[in-house]
Amino acid sequence: MNYTPNDLDNMKFKKSFRGYDEDQVNSVLDNVIQDYELYIKENIELKDRISVLNEGIQHYKNIEESLQNTLIVAQQTGEEIKKNSYEKAENIIKEAELRAQKIINDANQEVIKIRFEYEEMKKRLHLFKTKSETLILSQLELSKQLFSDDTDLE
Repeated sequence: MNYTPNDLDNMKFKKSFRGYDEDQVNSVLDNVIQDYELYIKENIELKDRISVLNEGIQHYKNIEESLQNTLIVAQQTGEEIKKNSYEKAENIIKEAELRAQKIINDANQEVIKIRFEYEEMKKRLHLFKTKSETLILSQLELSKQLFSDDTDLE
């Protein structure tokens, strides 16, 4: 049974013919009461201190949890930024490749067009040369005939 200081203070011992000295028993009980009160106060103080320390521990656990969550969010954000950067880089590369392919296709079309124009010009030049030669030859023939007719007249 746990005694409170009041229980010990109010406790009465039976007196017997050969019993204990009442003053001595009361003195011992007074000392036990004082010690017991001291232990109770100390116990209350220790419980209060434990409560304060537990609150402090809980506070630091909350801070730790918050820091862990912040770290997780930072890692996720970093991964997301990295992923978005890779996707953006891939898009830029694809867009550049498409533009390069368009430039190559346009250049090939221009080459085909220039070759066609070149071939057309060659044909025109050949035709012009042929017509010019024909004209010159016919003029030469005509000149010969004229000169030959003139020599016949003499």
